Amino acid sequence: MFNVLTFECGPVATNCYLVGDDVSGLAFLVDTPKDSLRCVTEALTERGWNLSDILLTHTHWDHTADCRELQSTTGARVVVHEADVYRLTDPMAHTIWPLPFTIPAVQTFETIKGLSGMLTILAGTATMAWVHTPGHTEGGICFLDTTNELAYVGDTLFAGSIGRTDLPGGNMEELCQSIKQQLFCLADTYAIFPGHGPTSTIGAERLMNPFVGLHAT
Repeated sequence: MFNVLTFECGPVATNCYLVGDDVSGLAFLVDTPKDSLRCVTEALTERGWNLSDILLTHTHWDHTADCRELQSTTGARVVVHEADVYRLTDPMAHTIWPLPFTIPAVQTFETIKGLSGMLTILAGTATMAWVHTPGHTEGGICFLDTTNELAYVGDTLFAGSIGRTDLPGGNMEELCQSIKQQLFCLADTYAIFPGHGPTSTIGAERLMNPFVGLHAT
């Protein structure tokens, strides 16, 4: 059973999720917002975990600002969809608005390609399903723990909302289609862990979400 630790970090309150396995002593991290380096490394030390994987749901700066530092500190591999690589390798050119800090580029990573698949994590001791969910960004990904029915959905789906589509790479029709086809096929009991705000469930969002739920207008 994985242990999920949630940290809300950075100037726009971005969630990241440190997920550890006490048996193997290994952990993976979903997204790397600014100021996550300290809380993540402290938690790793406290729990006695080693970080093996950094899984990026997408590459907007608020989800990747500490990626290079965390990679350098822990030696973890970074996984990203190929369509979102360009923001990771040249982040300051794609911040949309000026930032009062510099985000270092990440040059070493593994890419995911296609629409869905299985990813080996935790040094080969576990697997994680993934689905491509474009619409918020071109290479948005949701990571699915099918054993424990947990979905790490980034900025694709929120509790009572969906990701922005008014930024470069966004597309409202595509995002709604991604949610309905790739996430709403999951069981109602799946918990969703979004990039901002509180957790929810697939069932709650399928029923009540004002953008993509059953009663959406």
